[in-house]
Amino acid sequence: MNPVPSEHGPNAANASNVANASDVAVSIEGVVKKYHDQTVLRDVSLKIRRGEFLTLLGPSGCGKTTLLNLIAGFAEADSGEVFIEGRPVTSDPPHLRKIGLVFQNYALFPHMTVERNIGYGLRMQGVPTDEAARRIRDAMAMVKLDGLGHRKPRELSGGQQQRVALARALVIQPKVLLLDEPFSALDKSLRGSMQVEIREIQRRLGLTTVFVTHDQGEALAMSDRIAVMSAGVIRQIAPPAELYQSPQDPFVASFLGDVNILPAHYHGKGAGDVQLRLGSGLISLSQDRLVHASHEGERLDVYVRPEHLRLENLHPASALSGTVVNHVFQGDHINTFVDVDLPMTARQIVTVRSPGLTAMRQWPVGSVAGLALAPEGVSVFSPQP
Repeated sequence: MNPVPSEHGPNAANASNVANASDVAVSIEGVVKKYHDQTVLRDVSLKIRRGEFLTLLGPSGCGKTTLLNLIAGFAEADSGEVFIEGRPVTSDPPHLRKIGLVFQNYALFPHMTVERNIGYGLRMQGVPTDEAARRIRDAMAMVKLDGLGHRKPRELSGGQQQRVALARALVIQPKVLLLDEPFSALDKSLRGSMQVEIREIQRRLGLTTVFVTHDQGEALAMSDRIAVMSAGVIRQIAPPAELYQSPQDPFVASFLGDVNILPAHYHGKGAGDVQLRLGSGLISLSQDRLVHASHEGERLDVYVRPEHLRLENLHPASALSGTVVNHVFQGDHINTFVDVDLPMTARQIVTVRSPGLTAMRQWPVGSVAGLALAPEGVSVFSPQP
């Protein structure tokens, strides 16, 4: 596990491992943005690869939409630079950046037909009529709107309106596609299908895409890399699996999926690993699971996701044990809630995620079970204030 990136963008940018300048579609360098006396972006730096699907993920107010607006040209940085394909665009208005945009509310013109909505950007660019008509047809076919060109937005479903907004963004052949919470107005089933369709189109076109969301599931499902943001800084940038399995700080660990937090103490080093005292026993972990060196007896927090805990028959070697207090059926898995015996806390309930129904049958409510941790699914941090 690498050191935690500081609150300075260059450190976050270095984590992106972009090979060379020719691979970079968008470069953000040392950007600071304030609104009145509030700093919403704090020296953020980021390099987005050509053809990459990169997601800006974080809670409301973390700065992700402001960063998107800086790329689009809808906001101006107080300091720092934005480059698109190597050219500085910090002072350029939006229409000169050749950016495709899909907003949360789609922003369709209600008085225009589907075809005229899609072709709006082409008319603004002065594209000849015959070429514009061809590009509109191609865009409509790509997003599955054939036969709907003469309808008005009010005659379309939410999913169809989103397709119009996407076609309008794509038809101008943008250098970069920006997606600002585009699925928030859709129901769950439609949201899933649109995620698949947009990702397939993005891959087919090789189009550099920046996606803003607060939804962890969307980010994990769609991204080549995710930049997790909090309080105006990028906490970690990595592919989804790396972020989920090897978070660099407690915020990333807690924000990106469910996690149990268990109190432990540093015990010492072994042969290539470290030992922690957890519950009534010791657990061994590889040294990269700790983000900093520790001294004997130091208080630490063990972060472990529910699927990396396993119920087992209680035996003397079990570091953790507890009483099953509830099972929650979730279709493809069971969440089991266990009241764990921990000497440092009065009471703690942990969640264990198991496939199928075995856990419910083998450990009914009220039974006592041991708990085993999968070492590769554990991260260890200093306690948070």
